[in-house]
Parts: sequence; C-alpha cells; structure tokens
Amino acid sequence: MTKLEQIEKSVAELSPEELKAFAAWFEALQADLWDKQIETDAKAGRLDKLAEQALAAHRAGRTRPL
Repeated sequence: MTKLEQIEKSVAELSPEELKAFAAWFEALQADLWDKQIETDAKAGRLDKLAEQALAAHRAGRTRPL
C-alpha cells in the first residue's frame, strides 16, 4: 500500500467531526503553500510581466472600480 493509499484509507475512516477538522487544516495548508509560492514567484520576478500588463490596462482605461 502506498503512502497516499494509507492516507486515503485513514481519511475515509475519520468521524464527521474529525473530517471537518481535517478539511479545515488541509484548506489552511493549501492556502499557506499557495501564499509561499506566490511570494517566491514575486521575488523571482515571475509576476512582473503580469503586473505590468495589468498596470498598462489600468492606465489605458480598460479597468473599472470594484
């Protein structure tokens, strides 16, 4: 049995309360990983082109207030 299969089996055996707590923990983990990836990408300049495109669109009047 692979590690993933073991995790799947364990999650499937959780009580409803445990599953709710696990889901909240996992969602927070994913959000944290996403934040770290965005930060890494920003520091590496990988978002510069997108930011410039967005600013250019705004300067050209192609945006609207939220």
